Amino acid sequence: MSFKVKNNVHWVGKVDWELNKFHGDEYSTHRGSTYNSYLIKEEKNILIDTVWRPYAKEFVANLKKEIDLDDIDYVIANHGEIDHSGALPELMREIPETPIICTKNGVKSLKGHYHEDWNFQTVETGDKLELGNGKSLIFVEAPMLHWPDTMFSYLTGDNILFSNDAFGQHYATESIYNDKVDQCELFMESMKYYANILTPFSKLVLKKIKEFQSLELPLDMICTSHGVIWRDNPLQIVEKYLEWSDNYKENQITLLYDTMWNGTRSMAENIAEGIKQEDQDVEIKLFNTAKSDKNDVITEVFKSKAILVGSPTINKGILTSIAAVMEEIKGLGFKDKKAAGFGTYGWSGESVDIINDLLDEANFELINDGIKVKWNPNAEAQKECQDFGKEFIGNL
Repeated sequence: MSFKVKNNVHWVGKVDWELNKFHGDEYSTHRGSTYNSYLIKEEKNILIDTVWRPYAKEFVANLKKEIDLDDIDYVIANHGEIDHSGALPELMREIPETPIICTKNGVKSLKGHYHEDWNFQTVETGDKLELGNGKSLIFVEAPMLHWPDTMFSYLTGDNILFSNDAFGQHYATESIYNDKVDQCELFMESMKYYANILTPFSKLVLKKIKEFQSLELPLDMICTSHGVIWRDNPLQIVEKYLEWSDNYKENQITLLYDTMWNGTRSMAENIAEGIKQEDQDVEIKLFNTAKSDKNDVITEVFKSKAILVGSPTINKGILTSIAAVMEEIKGLGFKDKKAAGFGTYGWSGESVDIINDLLDEANFELINDGIKVKWNPNAEAQKECQDFGKEFIGNL
């Protein structure tokens, strides 16, 4: 499938309905994804990005239906990650001398992946490529959004920002445009994408958006590399990124726990009951991390003003699903969120202290020392957990 995006800009990418894991097995893609590649046909013909490696042959075969490959004047590599550049080796075997425009870090990335010395031409912020017909591409470096090599490309005349990973989402759709898809699904996947991938770079996101805004370039469309093309009020996703990058939180508390014999689950449910008794307006969500998708859980942590994390003690430690999700949370570098630990134990009881240490390492503000209960909570211990929940919400 290919289609005209606007005037002489064509989408030549791939919709991947079957994708359910990304970045190895690190990111869940419940709704698949797209790999968006764009062909600009002006006096000069420009290909912006390619597709993921498994679809390389299909991509090149389809591209041949759109244009004689020898007529492609430049290939733009906004980002070297393999989901964007994976078809380059297949394409460059056909047109080995065609210049590839990217950042200096882009050269390092592409050589590192493919070990090929293609005809690289590097650009920096503000550099232009004249396309003819009064149009040009302006390049804007965007390091760490989300790799060091990332850049944006802006097409004058058509007022299109080719933003690569920024403003995207893993969301398979034949409709492609933001105004043609389910809005709840779209913004759910957009937030999940930001929370799990871009959160560590929030300061850079804020800085780069303000830098682009300072250029005062008109914006009719944002053409991402995954998911929809933003054509209806494209600034709405920019505004969301500004909001999400500013230590985002809602009136929500999320409880994460794992449990062996349901004692820690009982604690979680009773702590949640205490919170609700004290505050009827706060949103409360509970997740057994051994049974829940970790990326969905992390999205809820992103939305929360505070979290509680629980595990029973096992071998003087904590259960592995809690250890794993805390490692992910630490790496994402959430800011301005509060927390506490809880857990059951039979004899040694180290889990709560371990959880509190992990929360501290992840820069959460500890409300208190947490709460631990011996064995399975009885009625008295359940009441203590409810009181703990009331105290916790009262200290936020």
